Amino acid sequence: MSFPDDDRELIARALDGDREALNALVVRHQPLVFNVALKMFGSRTDAEDLTQEIFIRVITSLRTFRGDSAFTTWLYRIAVNHLLKTRRRGMELEAGGFEDYFDQIAAAPDQAEAPADDGEVEIAGSTVEELRVRCTTGMLMCLDREQRVAFILGAMFHVGHTVAGEVMGLSPGNFRVRLHRARRDLYQWMNRRCGLVNQSNPCRCRKKTQSFVRMGLVDPRQLVFSAEHQQRVEELSGRHAREVMETGEPKLLSYGIKDEEAWEVGLPCGGEIDVFVERLEE
Repeated sequence: MSFPDDDRELIARALDGDREALNALVVRHQPLVFNVALKMFGSRTDAEDLTQEIFIRVITSLRTFRGDSAFTTWLYRIAVNHLLKTRRRGMELEAGGFEDYFDQIAAAPDQAEAPADDGEVEIAGSTVEELRVRCTTGMLMCLDREQRVAFILGAMFHVGHTVAGEVMGLSPGNFRVRLHRARRDLYQWMNRRCGLVNQSNPCRCRKKTQSFVRMGLVDPRQLVFSAEHQQRVEELSGRHAREVMETGEPKLLSYGIKDEEAWEVGLPCGGEIDVFVERLEE
C-alpha cells in the first residue's frame, strides 16, 4: 500500500483509527529519532529503547498536534525533551568530563608495534577505526546534554538555527551561542590532547588500539561502530537530516533503504571522523 508524502494526511487517518497509516508515520520518522538517540548516548541498545519510548509519547500525544509548526519540529521537540530528561546511560556512564576522559586514554600504554599474544587477533585497520569512532563518540559524552544536542543538530545534522532553536526551545541566537560553546569546548580539549586535531599531541589511535583490545573495550571480532553503515549514515543523517526536519518530507525509501534497515544508521564512522574534526573549526 502506498502512503502520501504529507504527514498531516497520515495523522488524520491515524486519528481515525487507521493503524497502517500510524505505522507508516512511525516508520517514516523512526530512523532520524533513532539516529539522534544513538549519537546522544553511543549505545545501540539504549537508542532502540529510547526510540520506542519517544514514539509511545508521540502516539499518545498525537491529538495534541495542532499544526502550528511542521510535524517533524513537533516530533523532534518531544524527542529532544525526552533525551534531555532520561537517566544517565550508555557511554555517558564512562565519561565524567574531558580531563578524566583524556587521562584514561593517556593511561593506556602505547603498543603500536607490539605483536599479538597467543590467541589474540592481529590489529587491522578496521579495528583502529573502531577505536577512533569510539573515542570521538566518548568526547561527545563529555559535553553536557544541552551542548551535545546542539552539536548533533547544528554541526552533525546541519539543521538550521531557527528550526534547531525551536526544537530546543531557544531563540536562533541562543541556539548559535550554545552550538558555538559546544564546538569551542570540543576543539579546545581535542587541540590540547588529541592527535586527530593537533599532530603535535602524542596520542594516536593506532598506538592505543592494542591496549583497548586487551582491556576488552574494543573487540576486533565484533565491531560495534562498523564502517559497513557509513553510506546509510551519510545519506540519512548527514546529507538529508536538515531537509527532513525543515521540510517535513523524508524520502526514506528513495535511498534504497528497507524499513528493517532503518535502525542501522547512526554513529560517525569512516570518513565521518574527518568531517567531525573539520566541523569543530567552523
